[in-house]
Amino acid sequence: MSDTSAWKFETKQIHSGAAPDPVTNARATPIYQTTSYVFNDAEHAKNLFALAEFGNIYTRIQNPTQAVVEERVAALEGGTAALLLASGQSATTIAVLNIAQAGDHIVSSSSIYGGTYNLFKYTLAKLGIQTTFVENQDDPAEWERAVRPNTKLFFAETIGNPRINILDIASVASVAHSAGVPLIVDNTIATPYLIRPFEHGADIIVHSATKFLGGHGTVIGGIIVDGGKFEWSKNVDKFPGLTEPDPSYHGASYTTVLGDGIAYIIKARVQLLRDLGASIAPASAWQLIQGIETLSLRIERHVKNAQAVAEWLDSHDDVATVFYAGLPSSPWYAAANTYAPLGVGAVLSFELKGGVDAGRALVNNAGLFSHLANIGDVRSLIIHPASTTHSQLTPEQQLTSGVTPGLVRLSIGLENIDDILADLSAGLEAARSAAASNAA
Repeated sequence: MSDTSAWKFETKQIHSGAAPDPVTNARATPIYQTTSYVFNDAEHAKNLFALAEFGNIYTRIQNPTQAVVEERVAALEGGTAALLLASGQSATTIAVLNIAQAGDHIVSSSSIYGGTYNLFKYTLAKLGIQTTFVENQDDPAEWERAVRPNTKLFFAETIGNPRINILDIASVASVAHSAGVPLIVDNTIATPYLIRPFEHGADIIVHSATKFLGGHGTVIGGIIVDGGKFEWSKNVDKFPGLTEPDPSYHGASYTTVLGDGIAYIIKARVQLLRDLGASIAPASAWQLIQGIETLSLRIERHVKNAQAVAEWLDSHDDVATVFYAGLPSSPWYAAANTYAPLGVGAVLSFELKGGVDAGRALVNNAGLFSHLANIGDVRSLIIHPASTTHSQLTPEQQLTSGVTPGLVRLSIGLENIDDILADLSAGLEAARSAAASNAA
């Protein structure tokens, strides 16, 4: 048997975490469609519930199909353990609640997905967790100024949505570690094929697996991956949930029993997933496996198409600004070359000279592009963020997140590039006509 840790990315995305079914010899991972699992005997049951040994108890907490996805994504990211959940939003929520509670504080970049901003700004505030938003994530001093004695974590996206700005992971991680807290990053747009955040100092990674990991717009899921390097046990006072006895498990301390490398993920699984129930269905986990097996191939085509679209838009007379870190004109071009040398993903945004009316006309007249609230599909997608994904933010908050009134966001799919550009050309012509009519 070869050393699986030495496998290259393309091999891991197909084989990590999986083996032929031991009962039937089926080569593909089965869908283990069961709610629960038989215990070998009373002692076995007791040990499982006491965390004295690992194993399957109930599918709300874990499932063999789910486990393949967890092990595979952990291998691709270079982490120690992972937890698959019902959605990307549940992954972000549990990643935070695993180490923050009422009376605590977190620091987040403001350049994040609108749903995450709402979670931090409003819902976590109702639970007693306050958030300070860093408006310029490229300024280490602003991150430093945001730290309080009760700060528990930093949060940012490796590639911001929708500004497509590249996070200086090493810089922000350094500030976080100086403050004694972990850096959690959302790596959804990049995927581990383009950026591996643990190699640059990040501690925890979250994904909306709904997007590029699944890749086909057919399944909802989220995942948390632990890098295994943050020393929770050296911060006993700051992270009592991990280091102090848990009365729901007979007073066991996660870091004492499990060590720093996997304590975070195990606590998230056996405590928060147990209690909150944001579990993913076995069939959904199986669908994610199908997507992950072709991840590198899809991302290569996504990036090739997106780069071509960005360059085409950048030279178009009707386009005011293109936001894509793969362009030399981008303020994050140098960071992109450092952190994402294989490309900066399939999502880009742009502003039309005709403003919001032109942007809406483009969205309404797209033919090949599907007008919907998603990214990471094999199909090309288009949306107007200010009236959809970021509409629940105030105009000021939208601007802080990089959303202007006329901004249009694209998620470039796997279609032939000639067809993609032809559709955009027709849409831009309609947008030009709309702008001219309004001006008249």
